[in-house]
Amino acid sequence: MESFEMFGVCLLFLSLLSMSSTLEMITPTQPLKDGANENVTLVSTNGTFEAGFFSPANSGSRYLGIWYKTISPRTVVWVANKETPLQDHSGVLELDRDQGILSIKSGTGAKIWSSNASHTRSKPVAVELLESGNMVVKDGHNNFLWQSFDYPDDTLLPGMKLGMNLKTGHYRALRSWKSLNDPTPGEFSFGVDTRGLPQLVITKDSNDNIVFRPGSWNGVRVTGVPGQRTHPLTKSLFVMNEDEIYYEIQLLNSSTKLRSRLVPQGLQMRLIWSDESKIWDTPYTGSFDECERYGMCGANTICNVSGANQHCECLSGFRSNVADSTCERIIPLDCNKGDSFKKYEGMKLPDTSSSWYDKRMSLEECQKLCLSNCSCTAYAQLDMSANGSGCLQWFNDIVDFRILAQDGQDFYLRITASKLQDHAFNSKIGGIILGCTVFIIAIVVFGSILCLKRNKLKQTDLIQFQVAETNYWKDKNKKDDIDLPIFDFLYISNATNNFSESNKLGQGGFGPVYKGILPDGQEIAVKRLSKTSGQGLDEFKNEVLLIAKLQHRNLVKLLGCSIHQDERLLIYEFMPNRSLDYFIFDSTRSTSIDWAKRFEIIDGIARGLLYLHQDSRLNIIHRDLKTSNVLLDSNMKPKISDFGIARTFNQDQDEANTNKVMGTYGYMPPEYAVHGSFSVKSDVFSFGVIVLEIITGRKNRGFRDPHNELNLLGHAWRLWIEKRPMELMGESMDTGDDPSEILRYIHIGLLCVQYRPEDRSNMSSVVLVLNSEKLLPEPSQPGFYPGRNNLTTMTDSSSRNLDAYSLNEMSETLLEAR
Repeated sequence: MESFEMFGVCLLFLSLLSMSSTLEMITPTQPLKDGANENVTLVSTNGTFEAGFFSPANSGSRYLGIWYKTISPRTVVWVANKETPLQDHSGVLELDRDQGILSIKSGTGAKIWSSNASHTRSKPVAVELLESGNMVVKDGHNNFLWQSFDYPDDTLLPGMKLGMNLKTGHYRALRSWKSLNDPTPGEFSFGVDTRGLPQLVITKDSNDNIVFRPGSWNGVRVTGVPGQRTHPLTKSLFVMNEDEIYYEIQLLNSSTKLRSRLVPQGLQMRLIWSDESKIWDTPYTGSFDECERYGMCGANTICNVSGANQHCECLSGFRSNVADSTCERIIPLDCNKGDSFKKYEGMKLPDTSSSWYDKRMSLEECQKLCLSNCSCTAYAQLDMSANGSGCLQWFNDIVDFRILAQDGQDFYLRITASKLQDHAFNSKIGGIILGCTVFIIAIVVFGSILCLKRNKLKQTDLIQFQVAETNYWKDKNKKDDIDLPIFDFLYISNATNNFSESNKLGQGGFGPVYKGILPDGQEIAVKRLSKTSGQGLDEFKNEVLLIAKLQHRNLVKLLGCSIHQDERLLIYEFMPNRSLDYFIFDSTRSTSIDWAKRFEIIDGIARGLLYLHQDSRLNIIHRDLKTSNVLLDSNMKPKISDFGIARTFNQDQDEANTNKVMGTYGYMPPEYAVHGSFSVKSDVFSFGVIVLEIITGRKNRGFRDPHNELNLLGHAWRLWIEKRPMELMGESMDTGDDPSEILRYIHIGLLCVQYRPEDRSNMSSVVLVLNSEKLLPEPSQPGFYPGRNNLTTMTDSSSRNLDAYSLNEMSETLLEAR
């Protein structure tokens, strides 16, 4: 009996040993196994962290994770198989002896999760769990072949990097859990937005949907995180160089246990373990106010919290638009009238995703550069450490701008000349009255000419009609003869049902577009110059003079114009199938365009551009070619439209420059966006973007490769050099019976978007290769590819300026040439 009891005690002792067994490393011959009666784990050298299989509270699912070994309840900091949990205790973590791949297999041998293969030829030796909480695959020379820190979960640990490796394109960001006890990926991500000046952001559902923005790094701290939210035993690190961009937290005392977690609700919380109270404390005890929410007050506003109150107000030089609760500029900026700056103190700097910066400039140089740039809307000091240095500039709306209770920065907003500001309303009203008076006189003089019917006016009549407005027409009309119909405003207003919303087709940089029906039944499209449009009289004249002389089946036909007081209208032939972007970017409508039709549309756009560049007598550069400016007729034939910012070239002219760069993000080539240099190769770049958008059904500006933080051009280039270009289409797109033709169009698209304009094909060559089997040269790296610092090379500066993204489809001003 005694021997039997002793035997039972031994069994129990052996069982306890088995249940608590640990490993110092995992090798190809020593895997880590789960088990109902055997819980084998991997433990770091000093016992801070532990890795193994576990089940969250109130769950039977099994996950491979890493947690603090001595903290109870279990605090998990990393999970491998978040989307593929095991439902039993049969899981095994194995190390492949050849490629260094870690994999989790079920009891049936099925692989449910695996790490990336090693890119080196070194043989893996073992898997170890470091004291930092980083699980690594090491070779015989102690090099890391793979590490869990490269693939963060919802927790940022000291020494872990968030951001992008610019050499490999690898991007690291936190991803929230679905709930506190469900590791399934949730809605929120926390990482570094690398557009413009890199900044920390929390996004929801997609990388473009920002919900919270801690801000950019100012050399001392993140701009939106006051010093009171930091801990004396920790510090933040923000690195920006040619190789990588990343954010990291560091410990000043190695015994401190610190973690930063992105909770399921979308908040990022920094927590420090208290050995005394045995709980996780937050070093910041203050509350978060409403101004923390991204863009709380809208564009061009200040969010201000004073005591328990929070309010929004328009920036200086802006006023509230009651109709849509936005702030609009009272008087447009004008480089030639002595714009000045208003200083705001104690601010959180606004969204920097569309900014530009230079580390070497002084604040005075920054101000002068901004004043010389018609597109610059604000500036601030880049680095606040020591004596301060560097230049940071904005070029669009000011978004997510607020007053901070402490640790704020100075911000300089560009405003119109003080005299104009003081008399903004009077000047605006006076201008309207003067304009109306001039046009009334013109109408009286030529009232016999304008009637409710359409009348064709010869160029001499058109000159007389415009004499009260500008002498511009006189100079142009000495050379050219335009036979353009002039429509009465009331005639067009009746045709569009008084410009009713039900007749509105869309909105562009010029203004809204309406459908109209003339008394004879002819359908028309009417572009109405918006009073708040960034484009104005010059663009109106430009389009009338240019397109009236152009006749090509792939260009939209201008039927006439109308000028009445401050109303300016352009009347076009009606395109029943709207614009190209209406079809190709919609998952349902895009199915109606097969590959043959897509290729036909590409060919039509190419022929239209060739006519503009070479075959027309004017030699025109469009400068704003994009999918929304390609209209489709009843037979889905493409027609290029919108010539408001187009420019003509002389026969012997190769390129030109401008100090006011206008166009649309995502379609501009680098030399135009940065230097203001444009040529026919600028349109070729835009055409290449359109080709890739038509082939893939994705927007260049809206697309971001989640793994490498690349736009569509960068993603296409990466797949091309990796010999995987057909993956551009995605699983949902049928490549048809002959994918080689699709591959050829991808090839042509990449040849058109090459970084250097001289490397791009001209449109005559493009049209030729689109209709032949001619062997194509290999493309080189596209413009705005973050694999190297393209803009730094172009500006001969140490600054970086990555491709900006915008959700606005309207034409916009970007950067001035330097």
